[in-house]
Amino acid sequence: MSLDPSFVGRTYPPTAPYQVGREKIREFATAIGATDPAHHDLDAAQALGHPDLVAPPTFPVIVTMAASNQIIEDPALGMDYSRVVHGDQRFAYTRPVVAGDELVCTNTIEDVSTRGGHGFLTTRTDVTTVGGEPVVAVWSKIVVRGEA
Repeated sequence: MSLDPSFVGRTYPPTAPYQVGREKIREFATAIGATDPAHHDLDAAQALGHPDLVAPPTFPVIVTMAASNQIIEDPALGMDYSRVVHGDQRFAYTRPVVAGDELVCTNTIEDVSTRGGHGFLTTRTDVTTVGGEPVVAVWSKIVVRGEA
């Protein structure tokens, strides 16, 4: 089954809030080898003018991957997740993610296309605080491999 191009422009409901914790930031930073003290030490982060620990730039993947289940699990879209390969990821920040943030994700399907027998899906996830303050927009492109 191929991806349904009529889904372009579809926006899904906002997700439940995700509480960004200091230990989650430290764990993520350690896992990816990010040694900047602002990710691990509160005094270092505050010395740089941040209210709390600063998450590494790719940290929003934690919340956006969970939020993408809205799209992946939408049976009408026609995605066979067993055939999915990650194609691209990019981030456009309004401000850094810091410990104490409560983040909400809103997913929008920006593009659906087919090339060479493969489906391509581009999504944008707008990550905001529960109060509606923009934090980061995250684009993801996935490829749904065609039948061989």
